[in-house]
Formats: sequence, structure tokens, C-alpha cells
Amino acid sequence: MSESSPLVKVHVNIEISAASLKAVVANVKHLAGADEGERQRMDSADRLAALISRFLEEKDFLAYARNMDNY
Repeated sequence: MSESSPLVKVHVNIEISAASLKAVVANVKHLAGADEGERQRMDSADRLAALISRFLEEKDFLAYARNMDNY
């Protein structure tokens, strides 16, 4: 992004494809492995939030949000 500003954590409901969610969960399971009880040691929801946040930053969401044509 072109401007530096503090980040604010916002909890929202979004729509993503089931295939995207399955891919995130599968990749988190692969990265984390599982303990003896088959429980994940990483939170898929937290990883999804981080993934989406990074995507928005890399794709310059600020410019997209400022563009009135997107509303």
C-alpha cells in the first residue's frame, strides 16, 4: 500500500467458495500436522484471516476502497 496507517482488526462475514475454504483447511492441516488426538495445532480461522488480510494488502485494497465505482 502506498500509505502507512495503523491496522484495525475488523470481524466481518464474507462469502468465499467452499473449495477455497477446503484448500485453506487442508493446507493448515498439512503445515501443522496433527497431535495424537488428531487435533490441529493451528487455528484454520486465524490462518484464513491472515491470508485474506495479506491478500487485501498486496492487492491494494485501499485504492479499491477509495474508488467510488466499486460501490
